Amino acid sequence: MIQEYTRTTSLPYEETIAILKDRLMEEKFGVLIAIDLPQKFKEKGLESTEKFTILEVCNPFEAFKAVGFDPKVAYFLPCKLIVRERDKVGVIEMIRPYSMIAELQNTTLDGFALEIENTLIRVIEKV
Repeated sequence: MIQEYTRTTSLPYEETIAILKDRLMEEKFGVLIAIDLPQKFKEKGLESTEKFTILEVCNPFEAFKAVGFDPKVAYFLPCKLIVRERDKVGVIEMIRPYSMIAELQNTTLDGFALEIENTLIRVIEKV
């Protein structure tokens, strides 16, 4: 079953994103792309007032190891972190990597997925 992790910060939305990116780099995760979802909607003629960004993040060293265990891990790469604004502060959300990897039913990946999940939670908690 897919499980989520959510943390509400005390920081404004934009500052939440900036600090999250810095904390990710400290753990060797890069931000491959930051998608400003309302901007994408606007490009298609749709209006949204919500502040909402999808960060696709990856630690290439860990991704390389994971794909070596099971190429199907690539279905879940890169990891996605969602940052949205709620009540004037940033909220960070993600699907827990372990809950996704468990869908592959490959016990070799269990410890690996938990390690990645714990690292991402540690990063988020530092924001």
